[in-house]
Amino acid sequence: MLASLPEREREAALKSLPPETRAYLAYHWPFWARPNQLPPPGDWLTWLVLAGRGFGKTRCGSEWVRSIACGPTPLAAGSHHRIAIIAETAADARDVLVEGDSGILSVHPVDFRPHYEPSKRRLTWPNGAVATLYNAVEPDQLRGPQHDAAFCDELAKWRYARETWDQLQFGLRLGNGPKQIITTTPRPIPVLKEILASPTTAVTKGSTFDNRANLAPSFLTQVVSKYEGTRLGRQELNAEILDDLPGALWMRDQIDKHRVREAPEMVRVVVSIDPSGTRGQSDDGDDIGIVVAGKGIDGRGYVLADRTCKLSPAGWGKRAVSAFHEFSADRIIAERNFGGAMVEHVIRTTEPTVPFKEVTASRGKVARAEPVAALYEQGRVSHVGSFAELEDQLCMIAPEGFSGEGSPDRADALVWALSELLVDGSTFTLANV
Repeated sequence: MLASLPEREREAALKSLPPETRAYLAYHWPFWARPNQLPPPGDWLTWLVLAGRGFGKTRCGSEWVRSIACGPTPLAAGSHHRIAIIAETAADARDVLVEGDSGILSVHPVDFRPHYEPSKRRLTWPNGAVATLYNAVEPDQLRGPQHDAAFCDELAKWRYARETWDQLQFGLRLGNGPKQIITTTPRPIPVLKEILASPTTAVTKGSTFDNRANLAPSFLTQVVSKYEGTRLGRQELNAEILDDLPGALWMRDQIDKHRVREAPEMVRVVVSIDPSGTRGQSDDGDDIGIVVAGKGIDGRGYVLADRTCKLSPAGWGKRAVSAFHEFSADRIIAERNFGGAMVEHVIRTTEPTVPFKEVTASRGKVARAEPVAALYEQGRVSHVGSFAELEDQLCMIAPEGFSGEGSPDRADALVWALSELLVDGSTFTLANV
């Protein structure tokens, strides 16, 4: 088979073919795809592609959309004609699923390629099939529209996974055989477990290593070798759905039980920063943890946003100050670290008048985290939506320490924020700046 030959031999063989055959093969996905990238047999409603980073999930979903939207000629009808395309954010829908290197536009021959109208969030094929873009930050976009097919990307990271999924299912009612594909790296969220267990779901599993031939050597060296064999690597590379870490301070069911879509009026809001000393995106240092949390009029704590990033000091300072204004916060707080006054200097340089408070740890990370974890156990904290990376870090903190890679930057920022809002100040040594 040509597709299985080494690249040099394959290119030589392809050049020997007539031009029209080469043109056809260039866009013939069954020729290039691995078997686990092709739709499974059977009468399924949901095709769940549960695979690791770099597997080729986006290409898999884009090619499936093309296969159902297009007929044998540009004007011939496909099997489905009203398609929902759902990504984690609006930017992901545009930049990854439509315009990306493996996006929907890229997998179509010119004559079959749909017309993209960004302002209308719409793709229209020459045969009249239409796909509409949605995002999991605004699940109510799906309230009302009807579809006969859907492409859901990275569902396990969706901000409002349950609400978005439910609204999609209510509208997936056109035609005689609605179908949907989910392409995601796994996380043990309840809605994904339910989909996995459904008798109408066909599951394809794959790992990063399945696509080794198409991944940059630097990726394999720096990322795969670093995380292979770790708990995070089992999830992100091998696509395993992992249960809670035994003895962890946070449990996912505690977070899920009290998750809300909207928070009440806030009496206090803080932006918390956990500095890492990183110089920016090209640095191998940890991320800068930036978490926004508030205390509601009901006395409960609410996690409002995770703005963690890996930017230069000017970049993360601007992001923290932007979050301060966006959420009408009372102050920015930050741990005294990496040069003491460094964080204050960055914030003051960005905006001199922002109220700032420095916090200094008198105990270790786990000891600081325990009172905040107790608040979750008591049901006194709610996450407003889902924060996948933050929640992953929380659920990897045990009495023995952090079981993940690097520093729990997001979790540390959350601990400082909720300690400021809800925990007795005597637990920490606080220095006003």
